Amino acid sequence: MNPLETRGRMSRVILWALLALAIVLYGFPFAYLLLTSFKTPLDAIAVPPTVLPDVWTLENYVSALSRQGVPAALVNSVITAVISTVLSLVLAVPAAYAITRYRTPSGRVFIVAALVTRMVPTIAVGAPLVEVMRNLGLTDTSLGLAIAHTTISLPLSIWLMASFFEAVPDELDEAAKVDGCSRLQALWRVVIPVVTGGLAVTAIFAFLASWNEFLFALLLTSVRAQTTPIVIANFQTQFGLDWGGMTALAAVYSVPVILLTLLLQRHIVAGLTLGAVKG
Repeated sequence: MNPLETRGRMSRVILWALLALAIVLYGFPFAYLLLTSFKTPLDAIAVPPTVLPDVWTLENYVSALSRQGVPAALVNSVITAVISTVLSLVLAVPAAYAITRYRTPSGRVFIVAALVTRMVPTIAVGAPLVEVMRNLGLTDTSLGLAIAHTTISLPLSIWLMASFFEAVPDELDEAAKVDGCSRLQALWRVVIPVVTGGLAVTAIFAFLASWNEFLFALLLTSVRAQTTPIVIANFQTQFGLDWGGMTALAAVYSVPVILLTLLLQRHIVAGLTLGAVKG
């Protein structure tokens, strides 16, 4: 066999082995969580722990979903994440479009400033944000929490959309202007249809930022607008944490994100490859 072919085959084997290792390391925690959700309460706290349940049961799912406050928390999580995602896209799309099309020094400063704000620890803005929301009467509301989540997802959304708009040739805008479109009409009718994949990618990142957020939900909600991560953290029994109920609710909480990713898979791939053949 040709030495080059042998070396190429060995490289592929190593790459596939590393990929398999990464999948195992990434997927095992979720697989263990899912298996724990089917264990009996005693098996869930057994020492040493076991991977597979000795007795498979749906008791944890029944008790978790019937627990007071859980259905309301799931609804609050969906409402908050949807509002935050919409706000992020509504603000990020025109901001990123203006930055990439006008290319002014102030625009470059703005996008760098957006990146810097993304680096600020969430806890650093938590206390002042609580005070702002209290003054606006938005504490313990889904809208107030969604606005807080938008402060997390917006900088990343602007950066993502700017990279997708950069991949769209300026000639498309010029052609739209020749046809009588204004700048906003060109954005809406010509550019956005080209970057639908990028919109899907940005929407998923914004949705996940809200869906998984814990600190702002802890600081800004108490009863009415509590989201599921807070409820999961409060699963307690007289003997300690209810690991079975926590893992069952966490597994249920993962389903919407998995379904959303599968539904938008085609657009995600298109968005990630946008600009790969530019020029």
